[in-house]
Amino acid sequence: MALLEVSGLTVSFDTEDGVVQAVDDVSYTVDAGCALGIVGESGSGKSVSSLSVMGLTRFAGNARISGEVRFDGHDLLAAGDEELRRLRGNEIAMIFQDPLSSLHPFFRVGDQLVEAVRAHRDVSRARALDRAVEMLGLVGIPEPRRCASCYPHEFSGGMRQRVMIAMGLINEPKLLIADEPTTALDVTVQAQILELLARLQRELDTAIVLITHDLGVVAEVTDDVAVMYAGRIVEQAPTERLFARPQHPYTWGLLQSIPRVDHRRDEPLVPIPGRPPSLILRPSGCAFHPRCPYVQEHHKRIVPPLEPLAGDPAHSVACLLAEEQRRELWSRLRAGATPDEARAAVGVPGQGAPVLREGLEAG
Repeated sequence: MALLEVSGLTVSFDTEDGVVQAVDDVSYTVDAGCALGIVGESGSGKSVSSLSVMGLTRFAGNARISGEVRFDGHDLLAAGDEELRRLRGNEIAMIFQDPLSSLHPFFRVGDQLVEAVRAHRDVSRARALDRAVEMLGLVGIPEPRRCASCYPHEFSGGMRQRVMIAMGLINEPKLLIADEPTTALDVTVQAQILELLARLQRELDTAIVLITHDLGVVAEVTDDVAVMYAGRIVEQAPTERLFARPQHPYTWGLLQSIPRVDHRRDEPLVPIPGRPPSLILRPSGCAFHPRCPYVQEHHKRIVPPLEPLAGDPAHSVACLLAEEQRRELWSRLRAGATPDEARAAVGVPGQGAPVLREGLEAG
């Protein structure tokens, strides 16, 4: 039985400009001790979906939430505020994007960790402080007892992120949601944070939902990946399978935009033309069609369902291209062909690679 089961989660916000469809019919599961990566560009719905799991979007007066979120037998969307307060920070914890704004600037780090313990445990302050020092040491902060008396501004960005991880794990939650835990950190600190998450996952058997825009990050620590675009999951698969046999043109674009060590250093990166669409005025049909080199006319009218591949139920994709066409296209792209060259070689009719202006108009 899955520890976290999200089914048909839909989140929208009423604004003066219209309804923002931030999350649209998202479903996924996470087992205990496993890690799921949720990837996509900014504005794809990654953070909103996880904030809804935490029960935090319900505080927005303009939010409309539907679907089902079950955690260890609890229906989180139907849970009352008191039950959610008992679960948050105790059985479910979240590491937010910016540790400097997430930590209170006027309180010492140790005091904030102590508060996180005593909010859920009936222990003395001295015992809670010992637990705080223990966790600071576990996440690799040197001289943890001395550092517990420091303020957040006295730490580097990497150390503040470690404090946030310590706070998230201090009550040994069953589920940890990490929202861009390596953003704005240099590559050395990124590697240390990812190694830390993987080690804590093994030692504490914690399930992890890792939110990021970087496929290189999820390759390090996740078991499964869900690729989101315009509020929907467009591809979902075990991590190794997604990297070996990606099926969606958007996933191909993300993979091709990553620098590779086996390519020449002066070889230009291949960005995805255009930009993500507005979540108020979403394109008709497949939301990716204004940016897709392989789009055909009927793609603009039909919303592709997320369906498993033939013979591989663990790998699902929402694309109207035939599976054989997708396999051939990716093979050509991986061999170095441009999207237009791959499209012509496979014989896929379409509009060709979009120009930037068309992508901007779509947004």
